[in-house]
Amino acid sequence: MGLLDQVLGAVGGQTGNTGQHGSLVDLAAGVLQNQGGLNGLLDKFRSAGLGQQADTWVSTGQNAPVSGDQVSSVLGQGTIERASQKLGLPPGAAAAALAAVLPMVIDHLTPHGRVEGTGMGDLSGTLAALKSRLTQQA
Repeated sequence: MGLLDQVLGAVGGQTGNTGQHGSLVDLAAGVLQNQGGLNGLLDKFRSAGLGQQADTWVSTGQNAPVSGDQVSSVLGQGTIERASQKLGLPPGAAAAALAAVLPMVIDHLTPHGRVEGTGMGDLSGTLAALKSRLTQQA
């Protein structure tokens, strides 16, 4: 069972099908776009006092966890409500899912421990590779 299967099972009682994996990664990509890209999202976490956690997602070490409540605080209730609707989960479960997937996505986007080319072409290709990897883990 892959990590996203565990997340989906824990937050929504879902079975963790591959479509849901793609939905979570697509949702994370949308959050990145709506928050000003990778740097914009990282800046929001830093401004909210969560810079140490966010910096671990970029670094090559282990990712520090973040809670659904913290993600809700950083992204705002509107973003969480839209995520909830897209995933078909209650808002708290959607926030928890984002709390689990955002560190993974950011980590995947920064394999060398630093923010590099963050154009949408780079982001799209990298996220497609991540979705493929998660689907294989299912």
